[in-house]
Amino acid sequence: MSLNLLDTSNWLPLDGLAPGFDANKAPLVQDLSGQQFIVHAKGDPMTFRFDDDEVQWTAAGHAGSAPYEAFLVAEQLYYAQWHSVAEPELAISLVLDLTNGTALYIGARLGQPTPSSVAVQHDFRPGTLDRFTTGIPMAESTGLIGRRVEWVYSESHAYEHIYLSPTWYTWQCLAGPERGLADTDSNTVYQVRPGIFVFTWREKVIPCGSVTIADHRDVNAIRSHGSLFGWDESGTQPVHFTFGAHGRLISMTHHRTDLDPAL
Repeated sequence: MSLNLLDTSNWLPLDGLAPGFDANKAPLVQDLSGQQFIVHAKGDPMTFRFDDDEVQWTAAGHAGSAPYEAFLVAEQLYYAQWHSVAEPELAISLVLDLTNGTALYIGARLGQPTPSSVAVQHDFRPGTLDRFTTGIPMAESTGLIGRRVEWVYSESHAYEHIYLSPTWYTWQCLAGPERGLADTDSNTVYQVRPGIFVFTWREKVIPCGSVTIADHRDVNAIRSHGSLFGWDESGTQPVHFTFGAHGRLISMTHHRTDLDPAL
């Protein structure tokens, strides 16, 4: 008997997805090692100090030291990701644009879903770096709306995303253990540079959320870096891992101006 895909109790837990999902993850870099960054955003200044293996940070009411991973997104543009040791229900993403002097802190807080809220909540804090005075903070964007993109995470994992509105996107699994599953979930998008976007989503069926950054400048060779954070199958232990994907634009939807969800 075939699996009833409409029965969400059959859906794969986050820890079941992890094996092999990170095959297309980009090489890690240590370019941030030995550097300290002070980010001015809402609230008190945030401080991040990197060595070869760990980051020490004070940000958004949190502080600690943890192993981190860093990826080079484009020239002088970095994405760093770590899971708090002191607060296991907190994962942090930091985007650093060392050319424009801007940064984006995203704190992912893992809790229990309710009928009116999802398990992961994201705290977005765009700001400027201490040694710059003219950087324009990264801002929310509608630049992805209307795009349909195919993403390949490994030889056996592939999905498509359809970016619907400032609030929603639809995903469908094309290959892998979730093949045939699809849903529409909430998202938030920030433009980092022209053609480069931070895309985050928060799932309602599987208790997890994701932070990704993707370079869409070449629509036939899109590159993304990201992390997933959520509960394991038991709902008691946080699961956190990083991944990467290669993408391409499949199609573009153009709405009539008065019906355009981006406006």
